[in-house]
Amino acid sequence: MSKAPAIETLFLDIGGVLLTDGWEHKSRRRAARQFGLEWSEMEARHRLVFEPFEEGKLELDEYLDLVVFHKKRSFSHSAFRRFMFAESHAYPEMIALAHRLRAHYALKIVVVSNEARELNAHRIRKFDLGALTDAFISSCFVHVRKPDADIFSLALDIAQTPPEQVLYIDNTPMFVQVAAGLGIRGIVHSDYLSTFAKLAAFGLKTEAGNDASR
Repeated sequence: MSKAPAIETLFLDIGGVLLTDGWEHKSRRRAARQFGLEWSEMEARHRLVFEPFEEGKLELDEYLDLVVFHKKRSFSHSAFRRFMFAESHAYPEMIALAHRLRAHYALKIVVVSNEARELNAHRIRKFDLGALTDAFISSCFVHVRKPDADIFSLALDIAQTPPEQVLYIDNTPMFVQVAAGLGIRGIVHSDYLSTFAKLAAFGLKTEAGNDASR
């Protein structure tokens, strides 16, 4: 039996893997409570525009005008933006694990993520993801979103790595399945410990260490 090719590149999601989701439904519910918004109306309007928002076709203030500020409000765009940005938090153990894998195996690391432009830029800066990542294939930059297979094809072109030498880590099973259709092996992430254990099957073993302290 032939041995599987060694992994040369990691494709990583941001929200749900390295960080919390940037603007998911729990955050939107908290925003509705915080600012006294009608949840059902806000959510219905969000669902109509979130795809162009994540594809970089709407700026954040344009999104807010359509979803929140279509009525006169007692709060400002800047106050709502601050709330949105504050919803992002790191998973330090996962970031540290990615740093260790990169250093130990000389891996390329490419982010493949659905994120809106301003949120994506904020999260990259705040959590210093540029120090970890060779390229960002963010939906807002490339104007295509997962689960469209084109975003993975583009990531392969930019990484210049054969698909069989790529490992993709994402918390959404469908996205891992779509990537597998291109020959990219994957791990469905649920938590640090299970992903750490699954990496060994791909020949990626590191000491557990005190990841959260990085």
